[in-house]
Amino acid sequence: MQSARSKGKYIIMPQKRFSNIIGFDDAPFDRNDSGPVPVVGAIFAGLRFDGVLIDRITRDGTDAARTLAAMVSQSKFNEHAQLIMLQGIAMAGFNVVDVAQLHERLGLPILVIARRRPDMSAIREALITRIAGGSKKWALIEQLGPMEPVGNVFAQRAGLSLDQTASVIERFAVHGHIPEPIRTAHLIAGALVEGQSRGNP
Repeated sequence: MQSARSKGKYIIMPQKRFSNIIGFDDAPFDRNDSGPVPVVGAIFAGLRFDGVLIDRITRDGTDAARTLAAMVSQSKFNEHAQLIMLQGIAMAGFNVVDVAQLHERLGLPILVIARRRPDMSAIREALITRIAGGSKKWALIEQLGPMEPVGNVFAQRAGLSLDQTASVIERFAVHGHIPEPIRTAHLIAGALVEGQSRGNP
């Protein structure tokens, strides 16, 4: 594990260039189906696609961070992983990733990417009024802070600086605005459920 310096509740990794990245996205699911939802991790060493992780999380549940941490820590890719990249902070509906917990469990920077700035008022309303434990889930989103515009996307981060965030997005967004680790995870997740990949995340 590389040495790190503390900034608030997160550990800022000092390295300037992140090469070994695992990007996660959830699979599409039927809104009328309450069953578990597949989640896919795409492993990249630089721009080389190196492997896949697959597990399931609970629809609108609370197990996303725990499951993602286990997927990484129990895999052969754990030793070389340097950064975790997420396609949004909520998976499988409103299974909100506890980014602080994921960061602490793995000791790795976490980068959350969105193509557009989310409507936080609508998300808060949906969580508070429709989802069991929604207030706690909203607190997790607030704890991470607002999404920041970075290049052509929006990002939330734990354990890396804004300059590091911009650098890693620029390096890995080679086929559009979305970095390859989560773009690839999105394509695999779609094919896993529907037999063919969907469009860009």
